[in-house]
Amino acid sequence: MKQKSYWYPIETSHHNFVGEKMERADLKLLGTKESIFTQRIVWALKLKGVYYEFIEQDFISRISPLLVELNPVYKKVPVIVHCGKPLCESLVTLEYIEETWPLNPLLPVDPFDRASTRFWARFIDGKFYEAATKSFFSSGETKAEGVESVAEGLQLLEGQIIGKKFFGGETIGYLDIVVGWIAYWFQYIEEVGEFKAMDSRKYPHLHAWINNFIQVPVIQESLPKPDAVRAVFKGFKDAALAGAN
Repeated sequence: MKQKSYWYPIETSHHNFVGEKMERADLKLLGTKESIFTQRIVWALKLKGVYYEFIEQDFISRISPLLVELNPVYKKVPVIVHCGKPLCESLVTLEYIEETWPLNPLLPVDPFDRASTRFWARFIDGKFYEAATKSFFSSGETKAEGVESVAEGLQLLEGQIIGKKFFGGETIGYLDIVVGWIAYWFQYIEEVGEFKAMDSRKYPHLHAWINNFIQVPVIQESLPKPDAVRAVFKGFKDAALAGAN
């Protein structure tokens, strides 16, 4: 698949902040539309109102010469290139975006709240992501353990969102962006992985957040098509099964 390049936000895209001028920057983003980690960066840049060039990578082969050159350590997306300098890993990149373009802040002002937000972000990318991966790829007792851990994580998130529209309060913030994959991708992880953990009756506040989150225009316009997401997760599952045989 040939690499494609686009400039975003495009003229027709909606912006969350009315009357704000878009900032042009020497900024490129290497990623795939189906990647939960790439979309974090897409959302942050759009919410900040920063123009960027999106260089689409092939999700199947994934490792292009350009990607290897810019991220020789992990060879993974997303990678941003700002003024010729590459930066990798989505949480690190989100922090960089927040500091470089402070308009429309994503992190809370209060130091304690900022630290707490970072704590929960690390929980999502650590313990919760590991549990979801275990549930997706495993079988039998190991799978059951993974699903139980996912359910525990969802209950913890339920407690964090009670009384709030978004994790960031009345508007989308840093933690919403980090947790955002649960709002859309998680249903396909469950479907392809053949397990069920999300339950609107058990987690009504988290379910309400999901509805609020995916209805935000900046989020909605960036979501990949369901069939594309299913295909990606099925590819992961098939590759794991082939490797096990």
